[in-house]
Amino acid sequence: MQVGALILRLLGGLCIFLYGMRVLSDGIQKAAGDQLQKALNFMTGNRFTAVFTGFIVTTLVQSSSATTVMLVSFVNAGLLTLTQATGVIMGANVGTTTTAWIVSLLGFKFDIAALALPAVSIGFFIRLPKWKHRDWGEALLGFGLLFIGLDFVNGALPRVDPQSMEFIHRISGMGFPAILIGLGTGAALTLLMHSSAATITLIIVLAFREIINFEISAAMILGANIGTTIDAIMVALGAKTAAKQAALVHVLFNVIGSATALVFLKPLILLVDFLTPGPLDGSGITSHLAMFHTVFNVCCTLVFLPFVNQFAALVSVLIKERPDREEHPHYRLELSSGLILASPEFSIVRAEKEIRDMAGFISAMYAEICRALTDHFAADAASSAKDLKARREQQVDALVTSMKAKEDYADEMREELSRFLIECTRRQLSPRSAYNISELLRIIADLEDMADDCCGISLILERSVKKHQLFKSTEMEALAPYVKQVEDFLAFVREHLGHPLSREQIEFAELIETKIDKARNRLRKLGRKRIEAGANIKMELLFMDLVRRIEMLGDLCYDISAALFHMN
Repeated sequence: MQVGALILRLLGGLCIFLYGMRVLSDGIQKAAGDQLQKALNFMTGNRFTAVFTGFIVTTLVQSSSATTVMLVSFVNAGLLTLTQATGVIMGANVGTTTTAWIVSLLGFKFDIAALALPAVSIGFFIRLPKWKHRDWGEALLGFGLLFIGLDFVNGALPRVDPQSMEFIHRISGMGFPAILIGLGTGAALTLLMHSSAATITLIIVLAFREIINFEISAAMILGANIGTTIDAIMVALGAKTAAKQAALVHVLFNVIGSATALVFLKPLILLVDFLTPGPLDGSGITSHLAMFHTVFNVCCTLVFLPFVNQFAALVSVLIKERPDREEHPHYRLELSSGLILASPEFSIVRAEKEIRDMAGFISAMYAEICRALTDHFAADAASSAKDLKARREQQVDALVTSMKAKEDYADEMREELSRFLIECTRRQLSPRSAYNISELLRIIADLEDMADDCCGISLILERSVKKHQLFKSTEMEALAPYVKQVEDFLAFVREHLGHPLSREQIEFAELIETKIDKARNRLRKLGRKRIEAGANIKMELLFMDLVRRIEMLGDLCYDISAALFHMN
C-alpha cells in the first residue's frame, strides 16, 4: 500500500508539473506570439542566427518538443529550409536547458510554497478580466503550478539512506552497464511522458533525495535527450520528404551527441565539477546536473555548428526525394493535428503560408484567363476560317477543362484550410489570434470565390466561341487595361497576405477599387452605345457579363484587403 500511495503521489505531482508547463507555454505563446513569429521570420541562412533563434524560442516556450514539432511542420510547408531548421534544432537543445536551471535554482533553494502560491493567485486574478495582459496571467499561473507539481514530486520521495535501496546500490556498482541502464531509463521515461523537461526534473529530484548518484543521473539526462526526439518523428510520419529530413536531423543530432557524451562521460563530469564547485549532495547536486545538461548541449552545438551545411547534406542523402513521385491530384494539408497540439498559436503561421499558396494558385488561374483573352481569340491570317474555328474551339475546351479542375482544387483548399483553422479555435488562443482566424476564414472564402469567377469567365468565353459570337478587336483592346488593373490588384493582395495592411496601403487598395469601378462603368456604357447603334445584342450582353465577372474579382480583392487591414 505504501508503494502504491507513493507512486500515485509521484504521478500526481508529475501531472501537475506537466500541466503547469503546458499552461506556462500556452500563456507565453498567446502573450508573445507576434514577437516569437518575428523571431522565426528573422531567421536566415546565417547558422548563428538560426541557433540563437532556436534558443530564444525554446527558452520562452519552455518546450523543445513544441519547437521541433513546429520546425518540422514549417519545413514541410516550405517556410524554412533544411539548413535553417538544422541550426534552430541545435539552438532548441540549448534552450531546453533553462528548465533544469529554473528547477535547480528555484525549486530547492527557496520555499516553493512562498514562491508558487502567490504566482498562482496573482496569475489567476490577472487572467480573469478580458484585458491585454490576461495571457501573461495565464503564464504566471502555469509558472506557479509548475512549482507546486515540483513540490509534490519532491515531497513524494522522502530522503532515504542509499544503502537501504539495495537494488539501486547494486546497479550503481555495475560500472558501464549501470550507465547504459540509466541511459535507457531516461529515454523510456521521456518516451512515456513526451517531455524531456519533466524527465530531467524527476531525475533532479531523485538525485536531490540521494536515490540515484550523479553518474547515473547524468546518463539518464543523456537518455532523456534521445527520448525527446519521438515528437518530431511522430509529426514527420506521412509528411513530405523535407519534413522527414528535418526530423532525422533532430534524431541524429541528439543520438550522436548523446552517444559521444556517453563515451566521454568521465571527462565531461570532471568539467562540470570544475565549473560547479561544491558538494554532490542536497541542492549542490541539482546545480551540477543543470550544469551537466547545459555543458553537454552547448558542447554538442559548438562541435556540430561548423558543419550545419554538411549535416543537412548528409540527411538529404539518407532520405532522398523520389524523382518519380507524382503530384497528388487532391489538396492535402499535412501535419495539422501535430502542430495544433504542440503550438496552437504558431499553427496560424502555417495556415497563413498555405493561404498565400492559395492566392498564388488563384493568380495562376487568372493569368491563364488573361492569356486566353489575348491569344485564344486572336485572328491567324495563315489559317482558313474553318481551321481557325477548330483551333479556337480546341483552345476554349482546354481552358474550360483546366478551370473546372482548378476550381475543384480550390474548393478542396478552402475545405481543408477552414477545417484546420476551426480546429485551431478549439484550442486556447489569445483574443487577437481568435479574431485573426475569423478574418483568415473570410479571406479563404473570398479566394475560393475568385476561383469560381475564373471558371465562370472561361464558360463565358466558351459560349462566345461555340455560338460564334466572338468579341471584336476594338472591344478586346478596350478590355485589356481593365483586365490588367484587376491583375495588378490581385498581385497587391498576394504580396501583402500574412501582414496587416497600414492605413496608407488600404487607401491605395481603395484607389485601385475606384479605378476598376470607373473602368467597368465606362465599358458598360460603351456596350450600351453599341447596342443602340444596332450591334448584336446577345454578343454585347455576353461582353457585359464578362466585364461584370472580372469586376467581381476586383471586389473580392478589396474585401481581402479590408480583412488584412482589420487583422491585428
